Formats: sequence, structure tokens, C-alpha cells
Amino acid sequence: MGNQWLWRYVIAALLLATLAAISPAKAANVAVKGLFAGSAVLTIDGRQRLLKAGATSPEGVTLVSANSRYAVVEIDGQRHQLGISQHIASGFANAQRREVRINEGAGGHYWAAGQINGHAIRFMVDTGATNIAMNRATAERLGVNFRAGREARAGTAGGIVPIYLVQLARVSVGAIVLDNVQASVHLDESPAHVLLGNSFLSQLEMQKENGVLVLSSQR
Repeated sequence: MGNQWLWRYVIAALLLATLAAISPAKAANVAVKGLFAGSAVLTIDGRQRLLKAGATSPEGVTLVSANSRYAVVEIDGQRHQLGISQHIASGFANAQRREVRINEGAGGHYWAAGQINGHAIRFMVDTGATNIAMNRATAERLGVNFRAGREARAGTAGGIVPIYLVQLARVSVGAIVLDNVQASVHLDESPAHVLLGNSFLSQLEMQKENGVLVLSSQR
């Protein structure tokens, strides 16, 4: 009887070892290097992979979709939206440190692909903005019920303007996702771009490395 249990233990151990050997490796670092309609060039743990939508790399990264602005990747059952040159560091799947790297763009601005309440948006990082800020037309396109918010006034380069203060249920930039983020909705045509202000940025760590803005979060 004792030998039977020993053999069962040995067989079980061999099966586990075999499964571990054939299972896809867990990717630690994923970066977007190129974007196309229906495909993307990713760097995964230092190796460059060209994936078509629906394909999975040997490291276990699935490209869900891609266009000229961003790619949606799935790793360990979690989906993340990444713009060109954006990066996910190791540990993101376990809700540890999450990181996004944004290259400096024209005019010294930093542009980041993200989402507001599930809608894709392109942010311009603005550390001088108190909140995430958008104009009325953008708010309406995103389905933000700003008139349910609080009326206020804000000082801008053009003077004092009326705004509505609202809470956005969910805002994401790459792998970083924050809930209940305050935003300002301006009733005129400014700002022309959605500003990623301090209501989001103040909850993160920020640093610059050779012209690259690094945002990181422990959430």
C-alpha cells in the first residue's frame, strides 16, 4: 500500500512539472512599439513580437484589438489599453506596482491614450490643471451628465469661466485605473483637448527619465 501511494505522489509531481513546462510564461514587461489596424508590434520581456488581433504570444500575451492609436492586450485575464511607447511593468497582474511610460511629444507635451467611463480618449498631461478638464462637446460625447454636477467658476487664460464639477466613475491610462476622479466640464469650446490634471496625477508617482514621463501606482 505504501508503494502505491509513493508512485501516485511521483506521478502527480511529474504531471505538475510537465504542465508547468508547457504553460506559457508569464510576461513581466510589455511595451507597444508599433500600431497598425488589426496588429501591433510589442516588446515582451525584451523580445519583439508582431501579433495580429486575437493572437497570443509564447509569453501568454493576447492582442485583443489594435488601431493606429492604441492596442488592447490581455494578460492573465486582465485587459489593458496601451498607446504607442506605453509600457506595463512587472507585477501589474497582481495589483502591485503599475507603470505607464509616455514619450515627450511635439511642443514638449505628453500625450496618453486612456479611457473615461469605458470610452477611449486621448489625454494631454497637464500638471497645472487642478482636475481632469474637458469641454462641453467632449463631455456629451462621453456621456458625462455634467448638469448633475456642481456649478462653479474657474480661472483660465481667457478669464473666469463657468464650469461643472463632476465625478468620473472610472479613468484609466494604460494599466493605471482610478475610480471616482473629479473633473471640470467647461461650457465653451476650451480646452480643445482633454487635460489629464491633478485630480488624477496627484494620486500617482511621477518622474521623468530622459524625456520619458513615468507614471506609477500601487493600486
